[in-house]
Amino acid sequence: MDRIPSADDAIIDAEKLYGYILSSSHPIGRFKAAVFQKLGYSGENWKILENCLKEIILSNAVVEIEDTEYGRKYIVEGFTISPSGKNVHLVTVWIILKEEIAPRFVTAYPRGGF
Repeated sequence: MDRIPSADDAIIDAEKLYGYILSSSHPIGRFKAAVFQKLGYSGENWKILENCLKEIILSNAVVEIEDTEYGRKYIVEGFTISPSGKNVHLVTVWIILKEEIAPRFVTAYPRGGF
């Protein structure tokens, strides 16, 4: 498959990174935060994760597409070097909402062991 349409314009909400995925106090995000913290990511260095996500969406092809009631959801996987120095296979989820053009970041998680 090809890249996500308008990948260059991808939107990553900073609050979703430091307030959810990297937040050890978020009721749902804390479980992902525990995994990402083992890889060296934190709420303080959330920009590093943001840059990794941008690199993945710009450098990798879509592996799965799903149409939802909100828009078209895309799965893009790629490898990145985490702050702890580990080579990590990340699964990223993006959505292009109906009536929008740019993909929005939904979530991410590591695939397999790390």
